[in-house]
Amino acid sequence: MRALLYCLGLAALLGPCLACPSICSCSTKKNGRLLAECAYKDLHEVPKGLSPNVTILTLSANRISWLGQGSFADVPEVQSLWLGYNQIGVVEPGAFALLVHLKNLDLSHNKIADFPWQDLRNLSGLQILKMNNNRLAGLPRDAFRSLKDLRSLWLNDNELTTLAEGTFNNLPSLSQLQIFNNPFNCSCKVFWLKKWTENTSVSITKGGSTLCAAPTKLKGRAVTDIPDHHCVAPSVQLTYLSNLDNTVMYDGLTLTLHCSVAGNPLPEIRWKIQTSGRRVEINGPNVARDGNVKQSQERFLVFKNGTMAIPNFSKEDEGIYTCLAVNDVGTRDVSVNVALAGSENPAEDLLRDDPQASHLGDRSCYKGHEMDPSGAGEKLVIVYHMPRESKSRGGGAVPQLHLGTFLLALGIMLCC
Repeated sequence: MRALLYCLGLAALLGPCLACPSICSCSTKKNGRLLAECAYKDLHEVPKGLSPNVTILTLSANRISWLGQGSFADVPEVQSLWLGYNQIGVVEPGAFALLVHLKNLDLSHNKIADFPWQDLRNLSGLQILKMNNNRLAGLPRDAFRSLKDLRSLWLNDNELTTLAEGTFNNLPSLSQLQIFNNPFNCSCKVFWLKKWTENTSVSITKGGSTLCAAPTKLKGRAVTDIPDHHCVAPSVQLTYLSNLDNTVMYDGLTLTLHCSVAGNPLPEIRWKIQTSGRRVEINGPNVARDGNVKQSQERFLVFKNGTMAIPNFSKEDEGIYTCLAVNDVGTRDVSVNVALAGSENPAEDLLRDDPQASHLGDRSCYKGHEMDPSGAGEKLVIVYHMPRESKSRGGGAVPQLHLGTFLLALGIMLCC
């Protein structure tokens, strides 16, 4: 009787640990891990009643089409989860978020087009991730950023047309990457991938399988063979435009900056303006061909040719003016710090304010004056002064506002 009670007690103690749905086969491996084998069972969902001690769960080759937030609530200790060769098309956010012990995840050969990438943030111990042979058309740039232990990543045979620069950054353990058989559009948006593959120690399937599907002139060519001249990073120059030695200005000073850019594809020009009272970003021209200006940005007139004009430039407009050149290869920018001063003897004022400042004498600044790159970012000072009286058209004497320009560096062209 005592022996029977002992056996019953032992069974009660071990029973929960060995809980196993009848359709599955469960066993304990030599290393103590509990295996739940549920493959090839014609399952339409993740079975209930699995032991919480399961560390290996095999659900491959079933008919599962949906994974919900609580699909794996019964197996919080699982380390290897095999879900390949199902019909999974829907993965709800949170489906994998709590599986913090997961090391191996196989979702290959399914129908996944949208995936809750935020679920991977908690899976810092993940070492193998197979998502090949799905319908993924895009990836967030930071999809894998938390996977510090990830060694093997399979993304081949999807519908990826591009990859954001930096997708594989912050993966210090990555040693194997599969991205072949994707219809890559070999625009300059994927040019970074060529450069990355040339410098990485990660093992990647031979470039002959990672081919361009577009544009037509590169179709069938390996991504790693995109010509260097096809994509050129931006360059940018910022020039102060003026030729005002004899200009009479009655309505105040107009500051004019011109941004010249080069690169392939031709970069877009954007402006950032930081004054003491505001911060403005202008992405593209705001002056239409008919001369109309967007009301929200009418203080700063930006033209299609890269010129910016600020009419009636005042002390409130002092600050840092930055021109950015942006294309698919990258971004470059150059800035100038603009201030306004007024004096009949501006050179003395500048030297009095900054005894170590150098100056170019009392002369105006002309388009094309080059700046020593070492002076980039120094202050460009626009000076109002009235050196003499000038006659108006009617014969009367009016003050002439003459423009003098001083640069606390050499010249007035900034480049990058």
